[in-house]
Amino acid sequence: MENIRNFYLFKNLKENQLQELKNISIIKEYKKGSILFYEGDKAKSLILLIAGILQIYKTDHRGNKIVLHTFYPQELIAEIANFENMPYPATAEFMTSGKVVHIDYKKFEEKFLKNPEISFTIIKSLSNKIKYLENVITNDIVLSSTARVAKFIYKHEEEFLKLKKNEIATIMNITPETLSRIIGKLKKLKILEKERNNYKIINREGLKSLFE
Repeated sequence: MENIRNFYLFKNLKENQLQELKNISIIKEYKKGSILFYEGDKAKSLILLIAGILQIYKTDHRGNKIVLHTFYPQELIAEIANFENMPYPATAEFMTSGKVVHIDYKKFEEKFLKNPEISFTIIKSLSNKIKYLENVITNDIVLSSTARVAKFIYKHEEEFLKLKKNEIATIMNITPETLSRIIGKLKKLKILEKERNNYKIINREGLKSLFE
């Protein structure tokens, strides 16, 4: 209940509305590597990510993953599939263990989408995803690999320290070898420092200067 109450989409709901929402929701836990949904699956639930890191990707004809988005709590996942009554356009896989609230979409549509505050917040959520895609395109065209890695580390330090190199490389659509070379470069620039089995940022401003 607290996961729903604290989510930005539902923060203005009254107590009886929250209870009604709870009645059409279930929480599921997932292990690392679990598939939340496959490309082509029918969207039946409005999905709220409340814990873990979720990767959205498509697979090319050679079986390679093409990462489209990486989600962190608290975010709606692939809500456009619900609104457009279309199959999921990509696959969602957990990069860490995670937890999700599944809300019965048909009942949610009947009971809540007439609420103007919720409708407006959903529009904002979709708008943010468009901005994200524009940012991805801009980064891939304008920023160098070093700048993109620096930006990721700066904005997602916890994930950088938690995830494996090949997982970070997949998120950034670069090879693990390229990532290793860039990390070595950041060490030489005295921006990163090796600390036991991980790294420590010792110059955040220097890191920021690489992508701004």
